[in-house]
Amino acid sequence: MNLARLIRALPALALLVVLAACDAKDMGDPPHPMGNFKMNAFFIDAQKAQTVPLSRTAQPEDWETVMGDAMTERFGTYAGDKPFEFGISIDGYVLAPRGVPVVASPKSALIIRLHVYDSAKKQFLEEGGKRITVMEGVSGESFVGSGWTQNKQAQMKKLARNAAKAVQDYMLEHPEWLGLPPLQTPPP
Repeated sequence: MNLARLIRALPALALLVVLAACDAKDMGDPPHPMGNFKMNAFFIDAQKAQTVPLSRTAQPEDWETVMGDAMTERFGTYAGDKPFEFGISIDGYVLAPRGVPVVASPKSALIIRLHVYDSAKKQFLEEGGKRITVMEGVSGESFVGSGWTQNKQAQMKKLARNAAKAVQDYMLEHPEWLGLPPLQTPPP
């Protein structure tokens, strides 16, 4: 490969590395400490989810089920005494169709709007909620394009798990909500 081709390929390789970090593979690890957190309830609405013409399509009920399963899997083991409720609106998605392997292999993505409700204080914690976008990540199954190697249910499950992980990451960005000590910033 000549130097010019290598230089042109670097942005694509960098993107692949970033996307690889977006895959929630930590479900076998011990639960991340979340203080006295307890998921009191969650509400998921996918009735107005939008997609692009090239995407595979999914029924709103399927999104609501798979997202609910991911939230239960991610948060169901926490049994603290500080209850929270989550409202999740699935705003948009792309489920990758079959493309040209490696060259034009579209990736799946999911866009949600998250509302966090502190059940004890009876208040929403952030006005307007938080918009979260997740990608499917890169793995051996999705490198050539997940449209070739996975059915839409597998793509949806991966996206929902990544979204649930992003919800947890968002909660951990606000330790004051969880009664945890403030985040430590590394020295300059």
